[in-house]
Amino acid sequence: MTSPLTQTDSPALRLHVRGVVQGVGFRPFVHRLASRHALAGWVRNRENGVEIVVAGAPESLDAFVRDLRAEAPPLADIAEIEAAPGDVYGATSFTIVSSAESTHDRQAVAPDVTTCDACVRELNDPADRRYRYPFITCTDCGPRYTVIERMPYDRERTSMRAFTQCDACGREYATPGDRRHHSETNSCSVCGPTLSLRDATGGTTLGNACLEDAARLLRQGAIIALRGLGGFHLAVDATNDGAVRRLRRAKHRDAKPFALMVRTLADARAVADMSDAEMRLLASRERPIVVVSRRAESAVAASVAPGMATVGLMLPYTPLHHLLLETVGVPLVMTSGNLSDEPICASIDEAVDRLRGIADAFLVHDREIVSRVDDSVMRMAGDTPIFLRRARGFAPLPVPLPIAVPPHQAILAVGAHLKNTVTLATDRSAYVSPHVGDLDSLETLVHFRATVARLADLFHIEPTTVARDLHPGYLSTAEAERRRASKRVVVQHHHAHIAAVCAEHGVTQPVVGVACDGTGFGDDGTVWGAEVLVADLTRYERVAHLRPVPLPGSELAIRNPWRSALGYLALEPMLGPVFARAFDGVEARELEVARRQVERRVNTPVASSMGRLFDAAAAILGVRREARFEGQAAMELEALAGSRAGELLPFPIIPGPEKRLVLDPMPLLGALGERRAAGVPLEALAAAFHDSVVAATVAVVRRVCEDRGIGVVAVGGGTFQNARLVATFAREAAAAGLRVLVPRALPPNDGAISYGQAAVAAARVAREIS
Repeated sequence: MTSPLTQTDSPALRLHVRGVVQGVGFRPFVHRLASRHALAGWVRNRENGVEIVVAGAPESLDAFVRDLRAEAPPLADIAEIEAAPGDVYGATSFTIVSSAESTHDRQAVAPDVTTCDACVRELNDPADRRYRYPFITCTDCGPRYTVIERMPYDRERTSMRAFTQCDACGREYATPGDRRHHSETNSCSVCGPTLSLRDATGGTTLGNACLEDAARLLRQGAIIALRGLGGFHLAVDATNDGAVRRLRRAKHRDAKPFALMVRTLADARAVADMSDAEMRLLASRERPIVVVSRRAESAVAASVAPGMATVGLMLPYTPLHHLLLETVGVPLVMTSGNLSDEPICASIDEAVDRLRGIADAFLVHDREIVSRVDDSVMRMAGDTPIFLRRARGFAPLPVPLPIAVPPHQAILAVGAHLKNTVTLATDRSAYVSPHVGDLDSLETLVHFRATVARLADLFHIEPTTVARDLHPGYLSTAEAERRRASKRVVVQHHHAHIAAVCAEHGVTQPVVGVACDGTGFGDDGTVWGAEVLVADLTRYERVAHLRPVPLPGSELAIRNPWRSALGYLALEPMLGPVFARAFDGVEARELEVARRQVERRVNTPVASSMGRLFDAAAAILGVRREARFEGQAAMELEALAGSRAGELLPFPIIPGPEKRLVLDPMPLLGALGERRAAGVPLEALAAAFHDSVVAATVAVVRRVCEDRGIGVVAVGGGTFQNARLVATFAREAAAAGLRVLVPRALPPNDGAISYGQAAVAAARVAREIS
């Protein structure tokens, strides 16, 4: 670990490097760089970054500091380099010294990273001592967040401490210039984690024979529970329709699309039509699931994504995945290892207990998972990659805040009820958790609480302020109220959506925000979901919205698009003949009960929801009367619309209460029903619906921008997961001379709510203190 270098009567610098600089091969890089520039001194991890002391010729010190940033490892992200005079106390070589641990400093934690090309080559090289070793890793790749117990990042503070390195691995770890120099996850088949296969009878197979047995079972139609980086997957042969359907029944997942894992980009192209940008995203070091256009002629079973024109694809991101995909020889469904609405399983005991009725066998390893993390999901919207779920590969990297949390203050934002995340914020950093899930079960509530505790412990944050949604019935609201805090901040749901987009773009001035989703609690006690706000990070004004509609059955309307159509029909009953298709097949008694609910306003909240408008359109067109998962109707409309241009149908703007503008969709829905009855193809009508929604929304936004003298528009909310909608809106609004802010760092859906809450809370607390 040492190299003879210069005498230490030379000038010396002490450098404090902050950012993502632990778990990314930064200390070995610093060692190589110092050796190249003939500098003496040392480097060590601290809880809030990396500390470097170097001495040598002034020109060498200048070059070292310059190259430190310019040549940093690919996984590193240097946020700041602080320099001061230093002293190396007589050192004549450069060394990596023991880490310094404290109880108050914090450091960004690197996310898990896909297996690098060099390790993949070794994995497939019969002459290499790690040939077909399922846990091969180096300083450039492998698990990070999922094995780190606390910072600074050293092996003894990870779950890898259970494995003592053998002599060969120890030499690599101690050798400057070696790719595994100070690789904290370094191991091999002699000293590292091991693989085993457990069948339904309790029999166990060890070693690489597990892979052959697991592949054989998969080819026979079995369901395998596979322990990965951040939890379990459930895997089946994606070309076996019977196996996929069996998985659906066992997992209680009737129709929601499954994600696929394929071995190579060539295999991905056999399944989907992809742009160059989509292929780059698929092959990126984060290895997200990427939603792409599905090839109708592919060998993948139709039951993988029924009714969808898209499919979610990912490439292998662990050596175990590489080996299994190569051995089985077919694409695999890789869906989260859980029952619907429960968190992903992480421990072996938990998986055996909860997945026993689903999995035929368990392919597991003995490296403990410290933090459970789902796969990230992304898609391209025009030229812009957007998140549908931010998790593995990205979380918990901090997202900057444009307004700092005041000194000695910290914020916990508890997020929304669906697609929950939590955020802990201090100074200018917001640590947004990986996806937690829908807070509909005790298991997810336990996961929610564990996630808050995990982030607070890892980043040494003790919240003084708790931020929550306005909705009084959210479980996250109850959790916020039960926590001790000196201040509580309540943030309206759609304001949080817009604040999240503004904050990630560093925008603090007022914008015109377009927030479109299914439902959010409005400040007037009604349900909002298609809102135009004039907002900054502290306040908002509702200036336009969709015409409110009664929703018979309340929550039942989310699962039954015909109910949304019935609510709209109540606004203009004369449209009954063209709405008739929406109620085909609905049981007569159920329909009559719903009609009476509307007439008497019993269990019939009023909502201005874009999600429910999509549902009503799908029902009126005969596309979907009953949704088997959230957003199914909207996803099918998007699939039907494709990329074809649509006829602009009437969607007028009318005056509303309190000088607000109201978008009236009744002429649009009536026109859809009339044209469908006349035999116009569904695809053309789906395209017309999308383009009419965009045109009307842009028209409203332009009027508000002109009236208020605002030139920036921010869009958020789950409806903008629709790639066609967000790309078309962004293009049309930009053509009108407006600057459009689209979610990039976080999803447009409720996964961004906690960050938006944190941004609003930070701005309000800072304003009060100032």
